[in-house]
Amino acid sequence: MTPGRRWWAAALAVALLAGGCTGHDGRFRPGSADLGDPYVPGAGNGGYDVDHYALAVRYDPADDRLTGRATITATATAGLSRFHLDLAGLTVDRVRVDGAEAEHHRDGAELVVTPPRGLPAGKRFGVEVTYGGVPAPLPSGELGEGGFRATPDGAIALGQPESASTWFPVNDHPADKATYDIEVTVPDGLAALSNGVPQGRESRAGWTTWRWAEHAPMASYLTTLVIGNYRVTTGTHAGKPIVTAVAAGLPADGPAAASVARTGAVADYLASVFGPYPFDAYGGLVVADPGIRYALETQTRPVYGPGFFGRGRPDTEVVAHELAHQWFGDSVSLARWRDIWLNEGFATYAEWLWTAHDGGRAVADSFTAAYRGVDWTKPSVDPGRAALFGDAVYRRGALAVHALRRTVGDATFFRILRGWLAEHRDGTVTTADFIGYAERVAGRPLRPLLDAWLVGATAPALP
Repeated sequence: MTPGRRWWAAALAVALLAGGCTGHDGRFRPGSADLGDPYVPGAGNGGYDVDHYALAVRYDPADDRLTGRATITATATAGLSRFHLDLAGLTVDRVRVDGAEAEHHRDGAELVVTPPRGLPAGKRFGVEVTYGGVPAPLPSGELGEGGFRATPDGAIALGQPESASTWFPVNDHPADKATYDIEVTVPDGLAALSNGVPQGRESRAGWTTWRWAEHAPMASYLTTLVIGNYRVTTGTHAGKPIVTAVAAGLPADGPAAASVARTGAVADYLASVFGPYPFDAYGGLVVADPGIRYALETQTRPVYGPGFFGRGRPDTEVVAHELAHQWFGDSVSLARWRDIWLNEGFATYAEWLWTAHDGGRAVADSFTAAYRGVDWTKPSVDPGRAALFGDAVYRRGALAVHALRRTVGDATFFRILRGWLAEHRDGTVTTADFIGYAERVAGRPLRPLLDAWLVGATAPALP
């Protein structure tokens, strides 16, 4: 059990202590339809832990229809009489559990599955879901529409905090990370890009199947599909495959292409600060859809909206931000959304580090500018659902990171960062976990300092 499974082990222990059913005595109970995270009500499901998703989807831009088969390998964490999967809008044709037909029905965005016999706690089981329909995006607040969205030449599946359930059945919460094999079939001539290591492609009867594999655990919102007319560049970097792509409608020699071309250089610098790059592939995808008004750290292959490159010059700060997330957010992930500053504060701080390294503004100057401009009445930790992507999460979070650095000194600070990332690689964490780790490495109390910078209602004194 990796460090990221502690949350699930605790849930299982509570179930057992409360008389939760292990299945050994024939008693089973329904798994919950919600993990209880108030930032994403209805997202995630209880009673099982997914190990792997094998997805095979086919998409035709002519009618926007997607058909799919999802094969899910999971382990029951309690005795289950039935369980839920998150799936928004699509029609389910068939469900099998361990090869046997299973009853199923829809309850809003939930797929409720009743296997022919109960699943004992600790049992590893397989679920196969055959489904299809015309996917639709989900509203995602300040980020615009999240999920699967059709484009003039294809489609994009993208969004935070939720997107995966619009194109495959999933336990849709970062607390349950899993590995993936993703197979995408599209009309010949279109690219079908996703996460992880490319596994090749083949064409048959006017259709091309692209295959991808992500062998490191990945949170479901970090999955992506980018389908359409793209200039795809493949190669190797530091002995690993690197795949970048720029929408064909953007200039071949423009700022978008120049920015993602520096992916390897930016990743190498960040590795010198944070420790080894945590995944088996690199990359970056630039889309042309103006509805994508953000960039997202989709694992191994961030997706960038076109607006970052509309000023006529490269923007490597956004590349640094999304690549920093490969460490902070992707490899070491959130157990709950209230702690999103652990993702965004460190990624924003990485922008400051990269900018200084690349000949721009010094980190101290970035800190001073942010310190003067932040609203101290808004907290970084538990900012509220409406402020999940607010300035307090990003800039105030980065201020707290630099305040920690100035307090403990560079040597201890970077030892904290590298050790934190190494110890929790592939896991899920909370703010309390980080503070406890930092105090252990520094050998001194740090909670008062970090509380002041993260949640205090007035500007802290400069350390």
